[in-house]
Amino acid sequence: MTRSIPKPSGKVRWIVCALLFAAVVLSYVDRLVLPTLKPDLQARYGWSESGYADLAIWFQAGYGIAYVFFGRLIDRIGARAGYALAVGLWTVGHVMHIFFTSTAAMLLARIPLAVGEAGTFPAAIAATNEWFPKKERAFAIGIFNAGSNVGAILTPLIVPVIAVTMGWRWAFILTGLLTVAWLAAWLGFYRRPREKKGLSQEELAWIEADPQEPQRPVKWRTLFRHRQTWAYIAARFLIDPVWWTFLFWLPDFFNKQYGVKMLDFGPPLIAVYLLADVGSVTGGWLSSRLMGRGMSINRARKTAMFCAALCALPIAFAAQAPGLWGAVGLIGLACAGHQGFSANVYALPGDLFPRWMAGSVIGLGGLSGAIGGMLMAKFAGMILESVGSFQPIFIVAACAYLVALLVVHLIVPRYAPVTLSEPRS
Repeated sequence: MTRSIPKPSGKVRWIVCALLFAAVVLSYVDRLVLPTLKPDLQARYGWSESGYADLAIWFQAGYGIAYVFFGRLIDRIGARAGYALAVGLWTVGHVMHIFFTSTAAMLLARIPLAVGEAGTFPAAIAATNEWFPKKERAFAIGIFNAGSNVGAILTPLIVPVIAVTMGWRWAFILTGLLTVAWLAAWLGFYRRPREKKGLSQEELAWIEADPQEPQRPVKWRTLFRHRQTWAYIAARFLIDPVWWTFLFWLPDFFNKQYGVKMLDFGPPLIAVYLLADVGSVTGGWLSSRLMGRGMSINRARKTAMFCAALCALPIAFAAQAPGLWGAVGLIGLACAGHQGFSANVYALPGDLFPRWMAGSVIGLGGLSGAIGGMLMAKFAGMILESVGSFQPIFIVAACAYLVALLVVHLIVPRYAPVTLSEPRS
């Protein structure tokens, strides 16, 4: 049972949250450097569309598989070492892009980038579980998850400038150096709450208001016996593909539907991802606020997810929007809904599993989301080739969140934490 602890004046946990936010920003910048440079590199080195598509598919495959193993690894070695390993791997892969000019050879760089980036969210959520009580956890997740949109905004603003003035290889080198600087800050600052110098007793008591459990290994079959695991896997499988679709296909939609050229992608994409940022923070804030006012965690999480799911519904009409900015508004609202929904889904492992199991569950959810993303990419390609319209894709995106909420509610109607004595609760 959570103890009643007065809210402290200390803010060390929010500095941790700021570090997590910065890491997510950098991970998205590094992930999106190649797509931003793609038109130039394709013209320069004669890349085929299928060769570039293979890079995207193998990135998702490597990301999804590594997500599982990073989740378990972080359960064993902790957030500090786990995040350092993840960032080190992805930075090496990111900078290795400068050595290759063909899509086939770039797989040698793309896969270590994907493997390292797969550790980002398991490590960030493990750190959040260490530093935040349940009542603040979704809000903290919403804040650092907003970094994905900031990274998506910054990349098309800074990468073309670097590439034009210094050459495309410097875009990888300079953004990689930013990640190295973050790694130094992380290793210097991050410790577990009880090991952190300068943390007040009041803030430590606030952080540890929820019951503490020691770390221990967990078997796969143990995870799959719990319906809470399936709730998280199903939610990620249903909602992650929508986000991957936004990332990969939005410029194509703006170009085909409204004739927006590559150099003009910035304003509509920035508007979409700013709205997504608002949704990310609001979705996490809403459930935390509802719990703070006495609502049960079950009702608070699902109420926030329901509100977020409603925000996604209007995207069904985006293909018929009369103008570019009408479509931007509908898509931005859906992205806000996605991020608000995600903030609460990401909180599920921390809510329902002991800390020594949460990382492994997060890993399974990441794999599930990546598989869903690969299937959605195939679906989108088939629809665009056969129908020639984004309408069916947007209808799927509009319905995905209400379906995901229904599935989660059917699997865990009481949102009850797992108990080892009652594995099928």
